[in-house]
Amino acid sequence: MKRKSRRRKKSPKIENITQGILKILKSEPHKTFNYKQIAAKFGVNDASSRNQIIKKLAQLAAKKQIEEVERGKFKIIPNINTFTGRLEITAKGTGYVVVEDLEDDIFIPNNNLNKALDGDEVEVYVYRRKRRGKSEGEITRIINRKRNEFVGVIELQKNYGFVNVQDGKMYTDIFVPKNKIGKSEHGDKVLVKLEDWPDNAESPFGKVVKVLGKPGEHHTEIHAILAQYGLPYEFPEEVEEFANQLDTSIQESEIKKRRDMRNILTFTIDPKDAKDFDDALSFEILENGNYEIGIHIADVSHYVKPGSILDDEAYERATSVYLVDRVVPMLPEILSNNACSLRPHEEKYTFSAVFELNDKAEIKNQWFGRTVTYSDARFAYEEAQHIIETKESGIPEEISLTGKSYAADDKIKEAILKLDELAKIMRSKRMKHGAISFDKVEVRFSLNNNNEPTGVFFKTSKDANKLIEEFMLLANKKVAEFIGKQNPKKTFVYRVHDEPDDEKLAALQNIIGRFGYKLDLRDRKTTTKSLNGLLKDVQGRKEQNLVDTLAIRSMSKAEYTTRNIGHYGLAFDYYSHFTSPIRRYPDVMAHRLLQHYLDNGKSVVEEEYEEKCNHSSSMENLAANAERDSIKYMQIKFMKDHEDEHFLGVISGVTEWGIYVEIISNKCEGMIRLRDMNDDHYVFDQDEYAVVGQTSKKVYQLGDEVYVKVKSADLVKRHLDFTLIGSKEEVE
Repeated sequence: MKRKSRRRKKSPKIENITQGILKILKSEPHKTFNYKQIAAKFGVNDASSRNQIIKKLAQLAAKKQIEEVERGKFKIIPNINTFTGRLEITAKGTGYVVVEDLEDDIFIPNNNLNKALDGDEVEVYVYRRKRRGKSEGEITRIINRKRNEFVGVIELQKNYGFVNVQDGKMYTDIFVPKNKIGKSEHGDKVLVKLEDWPDNAESPFGKVVKVLGKPGEHHTEIHAILAQYGLPYEFPEEVEEFANQLDTSIQESEIKKRRDMRNILTFTIDPKDAKDFDDALSFEILENGNYEIGIHIADVSHYVKPGSILDDEAYERATSVYLVDRVVPMLPEILSNNACSLRPHEEKYTFSAVFELNDKAEIKNQWFGRTVTYSDARFAYEEAQHIIETKESGIPEEISLTGKSYAADDKIKEAILKLDELAKIMRSKRMKHGAISFDKVEVRFSLNNNNEPTGVFFKTSKDANKLIEEFMLLANKKVAEFIGKQNPKKTFVYRVHDEPDDEKLAALQNIIGRFGYKLDLRDRKTTTKSLNGLLKDVQGRKEQNLVDTLAIRSMSKAEYTTRNIGHYGLAFDYYSHFTSPIRRYPDVMAHRLLQHYLDNGKSVVEEEYEEKCNHSSSMENLAANAERDSIKYMQIKFMKDHEDEHFLGVISGVTEWGIYVEIISNKCEGMIRLRDMNDDHYVFDQDEYAVVGQTSKKVYQLGDEVYVKVKSADLVKRHLDFTLIGSKEEVE
């Protein structure tokens, strides 16, 4: 009886004790633990369990996996199998840790994520090498959370709430105690801040910091897009006040410090609906027959001084955000639309790159510095395009900014025609040097007073757009070259673009082969030539948007850095961003640095500017995602009003769960789910980018044209589902 009783009292063996101890020590690698602290973490308090822990600690120390720093105090030994990287969560809820110096990513099963979320900087322990081609690991420490605010819909219970986050990569909801739900009501879309994630809790704990509104309402959804990416839509009161108190008048004392170019013909060419004009061109014929062309940029750095709250706010934002129905500016309106906007018939402080060019567009002289300018006229792209096409100064009513027909000044007409001629020469030279001609069609919407989309149209780049683009490229390139070639080396902000990844180019080749196109990937010259050929060949064809998108995705991402590697897409050895300081913070930095070096200043600290470059690249990426989401939202809103119509589309993607179709007339993309294709059982064929009917052997392949109608248009989830009507051949 006694023996039986003793056996009953014996504590069970602690499960996964080795992994558990290592996890505890790895969670705080700089801290020491004794057996009592570890027992408390395990939630055990009996003698047997403590003995198991003491014994295991001794074994792990003997194996050199942990070390006994002082008697009875243990610490993890940094392991050669431990890495630091960034976590990427998949739609399935598993993850991959991307480690800079490792060729392959580390696979993380769902149960080993250990509360890490998408984008977090983490420490990962690799416990299995190259299983099925992938190393497998476990997150042992969250070094830095990428974000702690999330957008979702709140579901309220009696004493608490849960926020269901609208992000396919967020694998958990967020628990909100009753005292932290704020003014939110059941079903509201909210911004919730993650505050804690207790060890024993399945969900993190959060607090509602903002009620965005009712799901599906226009302003709610637009604010939700901004909040999702942590982008503000208002300026703090103190920043607005600071900006409003700036002296924005043009002072004689300041003019004396600058090159006065007010008497030289100057004008702007911008989109018809532009509210800020940060660049202007001046044109003068010199006595030697050459042309002096000034690229004049708003002198934002005159007003935005380092260390001011205005500068801090501009740096945090780093970029203006262009959503479908609004602009979220980097600078308050007093600067972006007034003081720094080169409006017609107003004197402005500018920072200029002035070039003397001959008829062959060769640069004979260049000058950089602060100026004061006067804009004689403002043109819309359409008006300038009309002058280029007709060689006449008459502007018809239908494309005029004022809505009335008028005749442009003859001097301005001649300037536009000559600038167009020079721009075409410069563009041709760029192309010969290996630049890639990306003229991707941009989707735009006609909106009524309630921001409802009444139509879709496409923005394409014409000669007038390319004229401005060429001279902006010239200024950006020459400013970067001017500083980049100085000896000793000076720290500067470059816009770089790395060479494309061979694997991505091979994948692009594979897909475009379906449409009968081919790339020549032998070397850089043949690659760029055949890429340009491809982009030209697809223009106006049904697959243009798909091929353009895939070609852009095969490229590396352009980014800001102090370490110049050149710009592959433009075929420039030196390139910077100098021409849009109203909407891009890197341009403000470029202005400051250029002036600093013109004043013979010493090279600034590279590390400090590299950090600012990284932040600017990161914010640019968030802004681009928000802009894409707003277009997707508006496309779905547009399609919701056309639910009974049939649309011709092109298959733009094929997956194991469905076919993506892009409508040719409006570029809206939606999905046909395989389970909804009732005429047969369809199976995904990965090699052929197709789905195949098992009985009928009917094939729907990437690039095929099909007719679809809207099945559901979900504004809240920003998802569009189509019903397949049939292939183009079947329907027509």
